[in-house]
Amino acid sequence: MRIIFIDIDTLRPDHLGCYGYHRDTSPNIDGLAADGVRFDSVYASDVPCLPSRTALSTGRFGIHTGVVGHGGSGADLDLAPEGADRQFMSRLSLTSWATRFFVAGYRTASFSSFPFRHSAPWWTMGFQEVVNAAHNMGVERADQVVPEVLGWLDRHGRDDDWFCHVHLWDPHTPYNTPDEYGNPFEGDAIPAWYTDEIRAAHWALPGPHSAQEPWGFTPDEWGPPPPRQPWNLSDMSAVKAMFDGYDVGIRYADDHVGRLMNSLADLGVLDDTVVMVSSDHGEGFGELGVYADHQAADDATAHIPVILRGPGLPTRVDGALHYHLDVAATLVELAGLRVPRAGTWDGVSFVESLRAGHDDGRPFLVTSQGAWTCQRGVRFDNHLYLQTRHDGYHWWPDRMLFDLAADPHEQTNLIDDEPSLAARAEHLLDDWLREQLVGGPNGVDPLTVVIDEGGPYHTRGHLPAYLERLRATDRAAWADDLADRYPTEATS
Repeated sequence: MRIIFIDIDTLRPDHLGCYGYHRDTSPNIDGLAADGVRFDSVYASDVPCLPSRTALSTGRFGIHTGVVGHGGSGADLDLAPEGADRQFMSRLSLTSWATRFFVAGYRTASFSSFPFRHSAPWWTMGFQEVVNAAHNMGVERADQVVPEVLGWLDRHGRDDDWFCHVHLWDPHTPYNTPDEYGNPFEGDAIPAWYTDEIRAAHWALPGPHSAQEPWGFTPDEWGPPPPRQPWNLSDMSAVKAMFDGYDVGIRYADDHVGRLMNSLADLGVLDDTVVMVSSDHGEGFGELGVYADHQAADDATAHIPVILRGPGLPTRVDGALHYHLDVAATLVELAGLRVPRAGTWDGVSFVESLRAGHDDGRPFLVTSQGAWTCQRGVRFDNHLYLQTRHDGYHWWPDRMLFDLAADPHEQTNLIDDEPSLAARAEHLLDDWLREQLVGGPNGVDPLTVVIDEGGPYHTRGHLPAYLERLRATDRAAWADDLADRYPTEATS
């Protein structure tokens, strides 16, 4: 079996045509979806980038690996030492996702700057060839990655049994598609759900990547934003520039998906190749007041697209709840390989139901964020429950509940209106935590470690200066509230 996994960073499902988006962002991905399986309810167990791909590569939740954030202990793999039982190859190296293919005789290759950018060498376990196409510590464009992949396909594409991972950053901030590419969406309206009333209400809110600071804690935190990314969202023309910048990045990545598919077709192997298109996480565009980033454990950040097309696969839509780890396990089993047992992997294959055309998935999912905030979500039925332990200076309530069917962009918190649903979600989360901590490296919740070390990595040390910015931008009341909520961080 030939398998190509196209891993498009920061890709929201609802910004793809095959998921109902009104803009023509993804004609090549849409074509794959029309001839394969589109999964509507797949979630990354842990977000954003580093936790998500760590979970995918190890097959384990962040609560088991310890990787829940981007810095501090929350960015370190924390598996229990194997001690005297450690074999010539460690348990992790033998059970990593890519290793499942390698030990079965597959040629394995990864084209990604992710392990270099995030100091995550465990991603490379099982890959015979690892091409680091990093430019400026990652966030390189598709035109800087895909030529390397095309060369590899020319050399190996006609061979049997290979697994190739291709990582495209383009929708990720900064929105830096080449100027000469233009703007295919210049005449297209922004998503109808986003109104000037929402923008105006969010203008008064605090937090990094808020409407006044969509580029970080200040409009120029990382230097002047690129032309496709606005300084702030002071009016609807700036909002449109933000949506356009992101969507153009998707279209640019999609063009290169087309180049890869054309290469496989020219080699005569496209119809014999399993193609998987997915992502590590999504992007916020006003959900919970977050813009152009991925800071929560919510639907905007944890919900990811999955398209699976290939020989023997049906053409259908799967609506069941799945983790991205489950899709990884399913791909292993589709290749006729053994999925590591429970306790070694948290992912569960659903090959049998996939082939039978049934939507059999998990009864609920738990998502985690520890890089910008400390938050867990419970996704069940049509609802999302969020429990926040550190709000990353957004001043979120400790508990939130959303009806995603009626309110997919999380604008109305129902926590006081639906006490029974909230209680049910809390019960699910409490039980899940008790069960999962038994299998953790030391029985300690890694989000607790993140808080004890000073809070989410991306917020550490920023609050004193940010309080001054809030006071200088007519948000002094928020500055006072945040100083009261985080007294130690306000003076450190």
